[in-house]
Amino acid sequence: MGRYVARRLLLTIPVLIGASFLIFAMVYALPGDPIRALAGDRPLPASVQAALRAEYNLDDPLLVQYGKYVLGLVQGDFGTDFSGRPVLQTISERLPVTATLTGVAIVFEIIIGIAAGVLAGLRRGSFFDNLVLVTTTLLVSIPVLVLGFVSQYVLGVRLGVVPVAGINEGLYSYLLPGLILAAISLAYVARLTRTSLADSLRADYVRTARAKGLDRRTVVVRHTLRNSLIPVVTFIGADIGSLLGGAIITESVFNIPGLGRAVFESIQRQEGSVVVGVITLLVFFFIFFNLVVDVLYAVLDPRIRYE
Repeated sequence: MGRYVARRLLLTIPVLIGASFLIFAMVYALPGDPIRALAGDRPLPASVQAALRAEYNLDDPLLVQYGKYVLGLVQGDFGTDFSGRPVLQTISERLPVTATLTGVAIVFEIIIGIAAGVLAGLRRGSFFDNLVLVTTTLLVSIPVLVLGFVSQYVLGVRLGVVPVAGINEGLYSYLLPGLILAAISLAYVARLTRTSLADSLRADYVRTARAKGLDRRTVVVRHTLRNSLIPVVTFIGADIGSLLGGAIITESVFNIPGLGRAVFESIQRQEGSVVVGVITLLVFFFIFFNLVVDVLYAVLDPRIRYE
């Protein structure tokens, strides 16, 4: 196991380099002049524009710009935005907000998604099973933007049961945006759990356990459910990174000052250093959580060996 983890960690280095270069190239190769966009309707003097381009290496070729960026990244320097604010400071302030929102979403995803999937899988063809199928289909069909605005208006404005926007009320402020962020993933978890559990209940080892006289609760909890959760854990582990990066819409709708909102605002201002720094960090989180999932395979299923 130790050698497997070490190999996976070494493989993350070229993956991070390749991903960061693609992100860097897409951001800085796009048409448009961020210096002119910074000036707005009143253009800056040519000398000032030249000084800013030299300060942010905008006159260098793309590979030279990327090389300087990587050298700074190795030293812990994510660069600065056009206001002189270090990108690392923006990340350190915004990351806890996005991490909290993602954590709330994952809790909803695990509790509601797995519970609904288990009950539907155990009662296939029942009213509850059909209700889960219809509800998850609706959640997948409705865009997050629409779902966020509707829930915000109904639950926040009309009923007043949850805060409308912001994070002024602590963890309570994250409940509705966390549920909206988890809505689509929650639907997939419920369906995946239902299908996996139903397949496991038809396996030979389950019939053998029942033939030996084990009660249904023991068969489901100790044998069936554990094997059924392997694909679910795979999805949830990969989804953590997706939720971290996919919070842009949710944070914008609910006015939450997280990493997604920072990326959205930086794209509008054409501040490539913030966009590249934040997205590169999200890529690292995605790789890390996928490694955690691979390690959890051996915990859930002792038959899996990596060495």
